[in-house]
Amino acid sequence: MSTATTTEPFAKPGGGAGSAGAAGTGPGAPLDLAELAGLRTVRARHPWRLAAGLATLVVLAQFAHGLATNPGWDWATFRLFFTADTILRAVGRTVELTLYGTVLGFLLGTVIAALRLSRSAILQSVAWAYVWVFRSIPLIVQLVFWFNLSYLYKRFGFGIPFGPTFGDFETVGVLGALGAAVLGLGLHQAAFAAEIIRGGVIAVDPGQREAAAALGVPRWRQAWRIVLPQAMRGILPAAANEVISLFKGTSVVYVMAIGELFYQVQVVYGRTGRVVPMLMVATVWYVLLTTVLSIGQYYVERYFARGADRTPPPTPLQRARALVRGLRARTATAIGGRS
Repeated sequence: MSTATTTEPFAKPGGGAGSAGAAGTGPGAPLDLAELAGLRTVRARHPWRLAAGLATLVVLAQFAHGLATNPGWDWATFRLFFTADTILRAVGRTVELTLYGTVLGFLLGTVIAALRLSRSAILQSVAWAYVWVFRSIPLIVQLVFWFNLSYLYKRFGFGIPFGPTFGDFETVGVLGALGAAVLGLGLHQAAFAAEIIRGGVIAVDPGQREAAAALGVPRWRQAWRIVLPQAMRGILPAAANEVISLFKGTSVVYVMAIGELFYQVQVVYGRTGRVVPMLMVATVWYVLLTTVLSIGQYYVERYFARGADRTPPPTPLQRARALVRGLRARTATAIGGRS
């Protein structure tokens, strides 16, 4: 915290003996240590900062009061449907879509990032074109397209390119609504994951690989033990944001009539007319699950930061435990002092 005092600066060494500083009264005279210790320290005041903080608290209190007293929120309906079986199944389907889309997206994104980092002009061009196309088309358009893929291709087959087919199957029988949703989410996610992974890899100092090559470390070991751990520090924050965005983006699959969270909320408020409380049900579930993902991101980032920060700051849980131990110690000291 900043402080303000009214002390005079110390005199520069070598002052004249006959000057006013020698008498201890001039502006260049050195301060007596006893006098300096007796000066009163005045705290710096920030009235506008305090006013802004109080105004913010008033607004928050007014919003909380509205949540508690406005009957339009209809908290009784919220409590009734928040843990209803239909909502819980929809939450499970949302988590399932997020999990499948994340795994498929980052597996394919890793391959595309490797192609973009390769020395082959053909592979680089194909990977760049993939990223360009799938980042340009909105997710909802991709989902509708994959949902109607059977309109273009009635059957898929295996065989020699431009030659005979050894076996085929109907597209509708394999790529249903859920399969089309997972495929669309995964392919869309792969384009962004590829750029995230590529950015993390190229952020690693090339001297790291050169030093490893000079020591005779194999290329696969360079990538796995040297490049990847350092790249993960740059990859993880953006990757976690993409996973959270994908989790919320699963609400788009309502156009395919898949019973995820937002679709099921729409069904309920379309039947009951309770729009606001049902939207709050979806909102609170999205906030809770996003919080879980954020906590996981924190600990994963902390794990991969060990090489750069050998003494990381304590976690919130460790801080809470230290606070409890401090309170117990002070309580025991106070009790011992009274006895």
